[in-house]
Amino acid sequence: MFSAPLQRPDLRGADRAGFTKDEADALAAPLSPLTPRGAYWAATRAALRLGGVFSEGIRLGHETGFDSGSTLDYVYRDHPTGTTALGRMIDANYLQSIGWRGIRRRKLHIEELLRQAMEDARGAGLLVRILDIAAGHGRYVLEAIDTSAARPDSILLRDYSMLNVEHGSALIRAKGLGSIASFVKGDAFDRSSLAAVAPRPTIGIVSGLYELFPDNTQVRASLAGLADAIAPGGLLIYTNQPWHPQLELIARALTSHRGGAAWVMRRRTQPEMDQLVSEAGFRKVDQRIDEWGIFTVSLARRVAA
Repeated sequence: MFSAPLQRPDLRGADRAGFTKDEADALAAPLSPLTPRGAYWAATRAALRLGGVFSEGIRLGHETGFDSGSTLDYVYRDHPTGTTALGRMIDANYLQSIGWRGIRRRKLHIEELLRQAMEDARGAGLLVRILDIAAGHGRYVLEAIDTSAARPDSILLRDYSMLNVEHGSALIRAKGLGSIASFVKGDAFDRSSLAAVAPRPTIGIVSGLYELFPDNTQVRASLAGLADAIAPGGLLIYTNQPWHPQLELIARALTSHRGGAAWVMRRRTQPEMDQLVSEAGFRKVDQRIDEWGIFTVSLARRVAA
């Protein structure tokens, strides 16, 4: 194998066929409660409903979706809260799950690469204009600015949820960034809307979004919009989830922000995600990954057509 030339398969159609598609389909298939596995996951869901009576984090997950911006902001803050000492203990255990630890490490990696991108843009003589197309509450962007040597010229945060817009706007005010930062409602999959963003960004960010949507058609439209918005020489920070040890727990027991539907995720291998980014007109230049191998954060440069 080592003596043969390296051959990379085209994985851009992995949402239609392949082992990650088969895996996601299997996770989405309902289980009979009369089977041992079905009974196990039914009991797990019941335990989580009970836990939500005491744990603030679990209650918030049931209320807004375990994949929502509100839940992620709670996970970032990492402060166990609940009713009684038992509730705080349950919440602390919930916040220390391997998936949430990975999410917090991902946040640190985003902040690290964002600071790196800002320095790169300044070194190239560009204005530092940041666009995050699905920011949640925007905490990772705003806290990266707190620890940066210099402030960017502008920050535009977008999200589909007005609740996230409201909380993110409040965070902007709390951090005294109102002169350079704004938060608006926007669709991260609307290519024309992204292409029309003004002022034109030099750094784009898409974090934790594509992992929630198995269809590459949507991801391609979003990446094309970012490519339209970011001029050659600009940078893109993007995340991926090539592996997760709790995929079945998430699919069988947790609900998403989409009307309380099951939170079933299709993993994208890193080559698949990188190929979609490359197709849009970006060249990957750097990457971070947590020690558990769950979440990656990558940096890519917009290249000329």
